[in-house]
Amino acid sequence: MRTLVIDVGTSGLRAAIVHDDATVTDLHYEEFAPDSPFAGLVEFDATAMYAAVHRVSVAALASGPVTAVGITTQRASTIIWRASTGKPIGPSLGWQDLRTVGECMAARAEHGFTFAPNQTATKAVWMLANYISDASERNSDDLRIGTVESWIVYNLTQGAQHVTDHTNAAVTGLTIPDGTSWNSSMLTTLGIAEHQLPRIVDSMGFIGDATDLPGAPPILAIAGDQQASLVGQGCIVPGMAKITFGTGGMLDMFVGENPPSSAQRNSGGTFPIVAFSRGGKISYGTEAIMLSAGTNIDWLRDDMGLIANATESHTIASSVATTDGVAYVPALLGLGTPFWDYGARGALFGITRGTTRAHIVRAVLEGVAHRGADLVDSAEKDSGLSISEIRIDGGMSRNATFVQALADATGRPVRVSPISEATTLGAGFMAGTESGQWHNLSTAAEALSGAPVTSPLGAPGISRQQWSQAVSRSRSWIPELSSLDF
Repeated sequence: MRTLVIDVGTSGLRAAIVHDDATVTDLHYEEFAPDSPFAGLVEFDATAMYAAVHRVSVAALASGPVTAVGITTQRASTIIWRASTGKPIGPSLGWQDLRTVGECMAARAEHGFTFAPNQTATKAVWMLANYISDASERNSDDLRIGTVESWIVYNLTQGAQHVTDHTNAAVTGLTIPDGTSWNSSMLTTLGIAEHQLPRIVDSMGFIGDATDLPGAPPILAIAGDQQASLVGQGCIVPGMAKITFGTGGMLDMFVGENPPSSAQRNSGGTFPIVAFSRGGKISYGTEAIMLSAGTNIDWLRDDMGLIANATESHTIASSVATTDGVAYVPALLGLGTPFWDYGARGALFGITRGTTRAHIVRAVLEGVAHRGADLVDSAEKDSGLSISEIRIDGGMSRNATFVQALADATGRPVRVSPISEATTLGAGFMAGTESGQWHNLSTAAEALSGAPVTSPLGAPGISRQQWSQAVSRSRSWIPELSSLDF
């Protein structure tokens, strides 16, 4: 059996075929980076996005028919369109867009709602107010509000289905704490018409036929990208966790079936999430966030000129045994979990006349590894569960020096996903389980047993105590930003 997976990320999108042995073939990729007309603004053309999704999907299907379609996408990016035309009412807003910081602060002060600007809630309010001049039209039956997966499904089914799943809905900020339904009283206060929002369905189950694709295969799974990665790494037992090291870093831990009491950030700086849902039963998780991971490698290459490419970071870093006391705090965009300090800034400590390029490159890799250890500590604190092994994917998972540094910083073995984009594999597992390609998710995950494991060798180059001191010195560099709390 064969499953088509559509995977829409922040900077690019792909389609591929997932087979019974969990191999991935027929991968077709297109870059699709959002626009940033001004600092803090992130927009994209949703019509062009779907056109690209359709192209790569048709290309992947050229190798033969499939029995299921699985969809995984970036979360919380917001699109509003008209059902009568199928066209967006204006530029869509990416999850990184920060234009609604003021609206978030006002919502807390006036209504007691806690939103982050990267959630859908205030983005939808802003778009309705700024794209539709006639206030009476803003609750029109013709309008559809959705996130990326909603838009993709709507177009694949040629307008037949306007849906989202629990993993994506819970990230919008617009649901009740357990993510099972929209928060009607909140919507009324915000001025969002509930009938414009998608119907919330299970992550796994029949959603509709993709009639816009050859053969009209059934869509059997949709999930947010981090949740798909969690499944793709086989983390479906309480206490199992993965970290995706892409542009940023996302740790997701599987918690189980007990719903969270609140949708807000926990005391350790993590957020409750829906891991996936099937058959009316929801499984939950917790998520910790590193605002910059691979971004630091880009900085070494593009801005500092210390490496020619990402691969060279391993070669140069491994040429020295330690950083020789140099510590790097990867806070180029501030610090996420557990600190949530948007005014923190990247910092290098311990530089001497003997510090070389290799020491700095190694310090950057070890700094990202220490931030990974911060996420692990926070997830354990907030969940009450222990993480015995860390599973990783993303571009940095291919860097052997970094993987060893992560094992040493966390004191735990690190298992590397056989494919760098575990999101694709996870969406395939979810859809394939529904089609009968695998008996259940556990059966699908068994294919990951051969993934390589790196064990810790001892104490990291910079101790965790030294690391804490370095982080403390990097914080509140821009006090006005550090005072923001979402």
